[in-house]
Amino acid sequence: MLDGKSILLVVTGGIAAYKCLEVIRRVREKGARVRCILTRGGANFVTPLALGALSEDRVFQDLFSLTDEHEIGHIRLSREADVVLVAPASANVLAKMAAGQADDLATTALLATDKPIMVAPAMNPAMWAHPATRANMAILEGRGVHRVGPTEGAMAESGEWGLGRMAEPDAIVAALESLFGGAADGLLKDRRALVTSGPTHEAIDPVRYLANRSSGKQGHAVATALARLGAATTLVSGPTHQPAPAGVHLVRVETAREMLDACLAALPVDVAVMAAAVADWRPADAARNKLKKPAKGGKSGGKSAPPALKLVENPDILATLGGRNEGRPQLVVGFAAETDAVVENAVAKRRAKGCDWLVANDVSAAAATFGGDDNQVHLITADGVEEWPKISKSAVAERLAQRIAETLEPA
Repeated sequence: MLDGKSILLVVTGGIAAYKCLEVIRRVREKGARVRCILTRGGANFVTPLALGALSEDRVFQDLFSLTDEHEIGHIRLSREADVVLVAPASANVLAKMAAGQADDLATTALLATDKPIMVAPAMNPAMWAHPATRANMAILEGRGVHRVGPTEGAMAESGEWGLGRMAEPDAIVAALESLFGGAADGLLKDRRALVTSGPTHEAIDPVRYLANRSSGKQGHAVATALARLGAATTLVSGPTHQPAPAGVHLVRVETAREMLDACLAALPVDVAVMAAAVADWRPADAARNKLKKPAKGGKSGGKSAPPALKLVENPDILATLGGRNEGRPQLVVGFAAETDAVVENAVAKRRAKGCDWLVANDVSAAAATFGGDDNQVHLITADGVEEWPKISKSAVAERLAQRIAETLEPA
């Protein structure tokens, strides 16, 4: 989809600017041409030499360069591209774009272009969550500006964590491909897909719940990848901080029972990918009011005994879909989060759940899978076990979506 396309990359100020170097490399591998505009802030993080070496083209910085204006000009620069990509897109440049300011080469080119614009926001979580930034982003999206990210993770500032990291290069490349018609002409056109993502929250009382550490990054990435290949995709997600993927029908739920109901309501589908980390148990009776600590004192020496918590088993969503006699998806893909004997446990789980494939990953603390951006998985099928290398979760999703498209029988 990118072969022969021309991309104008606007690099603004932010530590995430280093990622744009990998974006340039990857889109050029796919046959695209890249020209770069580097803002004054962006030049504090990457150099014109680095951008120029990877793009094999001039890097433009100064609005009032007589040479640049004579040879190409900011109007021509912005209109010769097929798309203008702002990565990273700082809070400052988003505000300027929303207000229609044009006080440097980057904002002038953005205001002058008649081509699609895509932004990859990157900033501190507090800045991203600020009402001003959210309002600016809403204005831009209302004008047709495309967005990829941000994602959740560790910030450059020590100890900071949250939603504000720039999308990874492969996710940006996938979004660009989608923009150029990847979905319309995709391998999964006329197919229906169902994906589950994130954790479930099982209420103990109105303020407490049982849950797990799933971030939803992998499930959301799978839904994005399937939609990019043309599938009409429904994403049933438990509580996460992940943004809603473009072109996907998102159904938000909290509990395992709600997730099962939403999955059954989405049928029939051609493929179901159960990537959610569903809680296995829930409290038998959730309290209507907040549970209080028992009064201290007595023979316990001043310590209060915790209340007994009786658990019951949640419905098994994967086994329910995999074991259906009527309306079963053509392909049912499960996920297995394991901390030991990953492959052995996953092989047994695939048989027990009745699914066609099982994607197994190590979620022990050492693997840093929960909440992280990378994943190393094993694909378990009836034919055996495939060990995939450690790659980004977006890349795992793209690879899995491609395998799904190749495996489904023609519509």
